[in-house]
Amino acid sequence: MILELADIHIQPGKQAEFDAAIVHGVRDVISKSKGFRGYKINKGIESPERYVLMIFWDTLENHTVDFRGSEAFTQWRGIVGPFFAAPPQVEHFELLSKSD
Repeated sequence: MILELADIHIQPGKQAEFDAAIVHGVRDVISKSKGFRGYKINKGIESPERYVLMIFWDTLENHTVDFRGSEAFTQWRGIVGPFFAAPPQVEHFELLSKSD
């Protein structure tokens, strides 16, 4: 399983609107994509305009090829993109160890 980690910074004062938009975008758009296995969204306490989106995929290609090359990606960016203060920083990780 692959973890996609997106570090997102939004425009100040838009948190309430973005909270609804990001949940809607993940639940109604990304979750229907090939290889999607789940997600977590965390929002900053000290930095209220910062969000960390974690999406779990079966393979790296499910995100980088299947999702990014689909109409779903365009829909997703239409929902959340207007809130971005800068492009999100996105990286991928594979699991090394975990607790039970």
